[in-house]
Amino acid sequence: MYAASMLRWISASTTDRRTLLAWALYDWANSAYATTVMAGFFPIYFKQYWGAGVSVGESSYYLGIANSGASLIIMLMAPLLGAIADQLGARKRLLLLFAFIGILMTALLPLVHQGQWWLAALFYVIATVGFSGSISFYDALIVFVTEPRRLDSVSALGYALGYLGGGLVFAVNVWMTLSPASFGLADAGEAMQLSFVIVALWWALFTLPLAICIREPIGPQQRIGAAIRAGLLQLRTTCADIRRFRTVLLFLLAYWLYIDGVDTIVRMAVDYGLALGFAANSLIIALLITQFVGFPSALVFGHLGQRLGPKTGIYIAIGIYGLVVIWAAGLEQVSEFYTLAVVIGLVQGGIQSLSRSLYARLIPTDKTAEFFGFYNMLGKFAAVLGPVLVGWTSAVSGSPRTSILVLLLLFVAGAFFLSRVDVECVWVKNDE
Repeated sequence: MYAASMLRWISASTTDRRTLLAWALYDWANSAYATTVMAGFFPIYFKQYWGAGVSVGESSYYLGIANSGASLIIMLMAPLLGAIADQLGARKRLLLLFAFIGILMTALLPLVHQGQWWLAALFYVIATVGFSGSISFYDALIVFVTEPRRLDSVSALGYALGYLGGGLVFAVNVWMTLSPASFGLADAGEAMQLSFVIVALWWALFTLPLAICIREPIGPQQRIGAAIRAGLLQLRTTCADIRRFRTVLLFLLAYWLYIDGVDTIVRMAVDYGLALGFAANSLIIALLITQFVGFPSALVFGHLGQRLGPKTGIYIAIGIYGLVVIWAAGLEQVSEFYTLAVVIGLVQGGIQSLSRSLYARLIPTDKTAEFFGFYNMLGKFAAVLGPVLVGWTSAVSGSPRTSILVLLLLFVAGAFFLSRVDVECVWVKNDE
């Protein structure tokens, strides 16, 4: 019902439908990397194949360094590159550049030989920087593909397609690894290698609509050196005057807290399930369930945000996450874990899409790339505080069930600061 409703307003909108769908399809494209490579197969293949010859502890350490290094690079780069993109009107061009880097490095992963963990880690870091950097510019383009009153539904459409596309690719790749002979493959290792190629091809193919259809306002015609200097000046001015953007600051603080809780659940769900004694295959199935439930649910939350406002929709999602944490602390059966996967799928895409659309309402339209650079920089800080709190509580209490409850603090604090965000106080009012 909601998908049909969304398609009706897309057809009736003055915004060209092809342009809007071309933008949303980039979520469909890049989510293959997030699901198959980042969350799924790279950690497994890194430990079992590329990390051959090093201890389990060492391989985990190297993988952690790779993830942290990629996050650090994009944190340092995103705001400045965003400011430069704003100066040049080059959001789309930089998106395509970073996407190409990520696609190329992903396609090269199967060429890394056994034991070459350092080369695999290098390719992974560069690919992840390309993936994360492209998303920053992708988010910044949302204000150019739809009108303000449609931001919630359009943002939700992107996330919904991301869940569906990423889930489809991941499902096929999991099938290949579980039954390689059905695909004419020798073993699961060969299936994983082929999976990296499939991800690269999928990512490249579905980036083409955005490359062809999206148009953004032409920026000032200036040399790259002048654009870099202007971008540095813009970034310095924004940082110096950031107090004027009180509403934006409050939202970013709220977002950092509650999305930290969300990301901690995503990253630690499998580990938590293993700690409770559930089988690894069961946990992979739960991950797939979350992906496919997330598709229609993101659309529903887009409709909800359009009807009730994105702030109300985020409150609802935070409340459900709070109940999820309480429920997770008492899990006994794997069937309950599947049920939790469904519930998380119902709200995960919604809280992400409504956060993006609400933030787009609060920032100046001529600085979208820079401000979304800050937004994605905070996203990289996410799942820093949560895992530390969970780990510390687990060490003190000796119980994973008790440790998971500490995430309630992040959701409550996030909801508190969100309550201080005046949605009507757009950026122009902060300049008064």
